[in-house]
Amino acid sequence: MWYLQAFHPELGMQAIMAISMASGISTSLLLETVLLRYGKDRLPWIIATKTAAGMSMISMLTMELAENAVDYSMTGGVVQFDNPAFWTAALLSIAAGFLAPLPYNYHRLRKYGKACH
Repeated sequence: MWYLQAFHPELGMQAIMAISMASGISTSLLLETVLLRYGKDRLPWIIATKTAAGMSMISMLTMELAENAVDYSMTGGVVQFDNPAFWTAALLSIAAGFLAPLPYNYHRLRKYGKACH
């Protein structure tokens, strides 16, 4: 997101947020799929992909939305690496991304006895 904000602001904030969310979600799905394929589970590729998508899609969307909302509300989409306020916003957006999906993840653990990730 920072790259697009800094070097391609003409895309507009909605497109930048959409691209960054799609990138984050696809990277997470890819990593989870590979871990399910080559980890202790050794699932076939198709099942690993479906499992990864089913395990944490809501959690990932919630995380991405929270991070982007906090970042945009605090910086207005302006990337200023030399500004301490920018780095404060970055830290707060990471914290929001961690905290936002916790209720869903907790519910999944309580209801199904298994983790979302």
